Amino acid sequence: AGTRHGLLVKGGSALETIGKVNTVAFDKTGTLTEGKPMVTDIVAFEGVSENDVLALCAAVETGSSHPLASAIVSHATDFGIAIPTASDASATAGKAVRAKVAGRHLAIASPGHAVEIATLTDDQTKRIAALQTEGKTVSVLLDEQSRKTLGLVALRDEPREDAKIGISALKAMGVRAVMLTGDNHHTAQAIAGKLGIDYEAELLPQDKLRLINEMKTQNKVVMVGDGINDAPALATADVGIAMGGGTDVAMETADAALMKSRVMDVANLVALSRATMTNIQQNVIFALGLKGIFLITTVLGFTGLWVAV
Repeated sequence: AGTRHGLLVKGGSALETIGKVNTVAFDKTGTLTEGKPMVTDIVAFEGVSENDVLALCAAVETGSSHPLASAIVSHATDFGIAIPTASDASATAGKAVRAKVAGRHLAIASPGHAVEIATLTDDQTKRIAALQTEGKTVSVLLDEQSRKTLGLVALRDEPREDAKIGISALKAMGVRAVMLTGDNHHTAQAIAGKLGIDYEAELLPQDKLRLINEMKTQNKVVMVGDGINDAPALATADVGIAMGGGTDVAMETADAALMKSRVMDVANLVALSRATMTNIQQNVIFALGLKGIFLITTVLGFTGLWVAV
């Protein structure tokens, strides 16, 4: 029944556990959202143009497989912006990407990390906050040598069409849903408010793992994700569910997969598990009940041994 609806489960143990969960933790990007962020705003500072900001950001992000990086590079390509060559590229998960471009040591950082490695003016901080309040993810372009902020690139990844319905369906089944994201609190709050879901923001991969372990002390927990960064949390949760369009690592680590990548299918999987276990319990009770009846009637001489068998 699950396979017909694109719900793949690796074994009976996972199917049995899914129906017992009372908390479902969702990764945001590519799980609750489409995973296809689009550049919405480019803000330039320090005398550089918006095209320069876009070109430098694209240069630093070239080679990265992160959805935000791909969106920036694609946006620059679509507008015919010449992307400079970058070298010495490196990344710090959840914080920044660095590269040397035209002799300058540049970094694209999250706003929270940007304040640690550069100086942001009050105006720049207000611009970042305004963009985040609109539910956008902001990347900050920095010159690490001068510690100056060169510009901002804002992106927005829209929620999946069925995300709100899927969350509501889980709530109706008595299951709490919570969104885990590396985004800042303003962006997370904007998306969570739209979907009607609890959230934990500004998380690194190890933070997600810690939260899953904390949840497991009180509840049966399902983790739903799609990326490499989600693999540890998927493996740690009582049941890990991977989106069908996710990475191979996530698919390998998870106990179940949603081949149609629909949020509603998480609720469908919980319903299928509960229906399956109810069916099994009814069958066992019916079978043992009949055996009990025939045991009594056979002992009393009303039925023979062959009927009991």
